[in-house]
Amino acid sequence: MNASPPPVFPDQRLAAGVSRLASRYRGQFSAETIQRVVIDSYDRLAQHAHVRSHLVVLAERLATQRLDALAHVEGQPGVELPRELFVCTHNAGRSQMAAALLTHRAAGQVVASSAGTHPASDVEPAAVQVLAEADLNLCDAFPKPLTEEVVQAADVVITMGWENTCPVVLPGRRYLDWPISDPEGAAGAVSATR
Repeated sequence: MNASPPPVFPDQRLAAGVSRLASRYRGQFSAETIQRVVIDSYDRLAQHAHVRSHLVVLAERLATQRLDALAHVEGQPGVELPRELFVCTHNAGRSQMAAALLTHRAAGQVVASSAGTHPASDVEPAAVQVLAEADLNLCDAFPKPLTEEVVQAADVVITMGWENTCPVVLPGRRYLDWPISDPEGAAGAVSATR
């Protein structure tokens, strides 16, 4: 019996994250599924990264969100809460703020997440500042790419200010569009988002 060749990681530090996630999701997902999601998450984030020093950590965090979404889709125990997904272009301001505000207001009764069709490299400092003034912390937030898993897991998908619809349209989801213009580059962007 031949052994499978070891996985080829774009960064060898990803192996430690795969091991942590394999322990966390033992009995839920195979090691191969976890490796695939981690490597894909790394590759998606690397496409838009200007600084790669924290890319391995962010890839593990994105993979965790995607695996949680897959667990929800598969109806695994402990994932019964309703889920809302906020989507904007860069996932650097509007959608990040909306997810943080819903998470705060829902007090554990809803899972809120956010993603972008063309993620920026960083969350807008103005968004971090505005939410900090409301005692909400966006310091650990990072722009995430829109993936099919998070759309599949969402009960409601809210696009923010798009002229078109969400590029991932699946049956059984409720789609809404909130006409919120992109504050990027606008004069007084911080005060406009309050």
